[in-house]
Amino acid sequence: MSLRWYTVVIDSHDPATLARWWAETLGWVISYEEPDEVGVDAPHAMDDSRDIPLAEQGPGLVFVPVPEGKTVKNRLHIDLAPGPDDDQAAAVQTLVERGATRVDVGQNVDDVTWVVLADPEGNEFCVLSARS
Repeated sequence: MSLRWYTVVIDSHDPATLARWWAETLGWVISYEEPDEVGVDAPHAMDDSRDIPLAEQGPGLVFVPVPEGKTVKNRLHIDLAPGPDDDQAAAVQTLVERGATRVDVGQNVDDVTWVVLADPEGNEFCVLSARS
C-alpha cells in the first residue's frame, strides 16, 4: 500500500484572501470554499473531461483559519520556479508588488540562486532560478 500526497494545509487568519493570493500566484483556481476551509488546485485537476490517474494528480493547497499568529520560521515551505525562459527577478518583483515580502531566514544571499519571500500572512516560500 502506498499513500498519495493530497494537499498542503496552510494556517491563516483570513483563508479566503490568502487562498486567492496563492491561486493568482500559481495560476490555479479556488476549488472549494467554506468559512473554515478554502481549497486551491491546479486547473487541470478541475477538468472533469480528463481522466488523470491518482498517482499523477498533484497536491492542492487548503487554507484553514487559526487564531494565533505566525511566530517562527516555517519548517516546511513551497519552492516556486520560473520557466526556463522566465526572469526570476521579474517574478520576485511581481510577487512583492502583490504583497509578498523579502525574508532573511539565514541564507547567504551571495551564495544562493533562490530568493526567500513571505506571503501576505508571513509564510515563507522560495523563488528558485529558472527551471525546465
